[in-house]
Amino acid sequence: MQNQNSEILTVLIIGAFIAVLLVLFIVAMVFLYQSRQQRYEKEMVKLKEEFDQELLRSQLEIQEKTLKTISQELHDNVGQMLSVVKLTMASAGIKKEDPAYQTIFESREILNKAILDLGNLTKSLHTDRITQIGLDQAIEFEINTIRRTGLMPIEFTHTKNDSIKTLDPQKSIFLFRMFQEILNNTLKHSKATLVNVSINYTKDNIFILKIADNGVGFDVEEKKDRPSASGGVGLKSMINRAKLINAKFIINSKIGTGTSITITLPLQEEPIPKEE
Repeated sequence: MQNQNSEILTVLIIGAFIAVLLVLFIVAMVFLYQSRQQRYEKEMVKLKEEFDQELLRSQLEIQEKTLKTISQELHDNVGQMLSVVKLTMASAGIKKEDPAYQTIFESREILNKAILDLGNLTKSLHTDRITQIGLDQAIEFEINTIRRTGLMPIEFTHTKNDSIKTLDPQKSIFLFRMFQEILNNTLKHSKATLVNVSINYTKDNIFILKIADNGVGFDVEEKKDRPSASGGVGLKSMINRAKLINAKFIINSKIGTGTSITITLPLQEEPIPKEE
């Protein structure tokens, strides 16, 4: 009887041990499955981000080529035609006593302004000019163009970059296009009476571009996933552009308190020219 009880106890212990092992095996398999599932999901998210970044990069390259072509066409064709019209009007020989003189004079003034505005537009669109004069001057040129229109007062402050590090030309183009879009959105939607733009180079080699206005503001979270109503670049797309060049895009805005956008980017070592 005692031997029988011992055998039953042994069977129970072995059964319990097997049951524990089975439970542990099931738990381990579930954990392994969840771990693989999480890793798979992370890889899919990473692949999607890489795909989106590559797609965005391709779109921006096409955009820059298109803007460059448009700039060249405007300069070579429309600009030349306006210049010919200006010369034709100048050589018309209309005297001050002529009744049409005032009309011709005013038309020439409008034409001169159109030629000037067209020149500013082609410079703003052309990628090569941005890389030639640098981001700081390109931004200042854009601000001065807006100032001349009288659309909105813009204050501009700028600290000189005394570091041996500089901005990559390609990243400068990205930053300039982002600045153009932000400024355009501010002019269209902010209802601001003043815009402050500042460029700062910190001692620890960080480039900081800040655009702030005293306009109506908006709900940032609501805007993030919404494309621009005017067909422009949405807020989320702008954030993705910043990620593409390893820049930080920080936006602060509340309804009724205006908007502040800060873009920061580490500077890089300027390549030393090789001796010939």
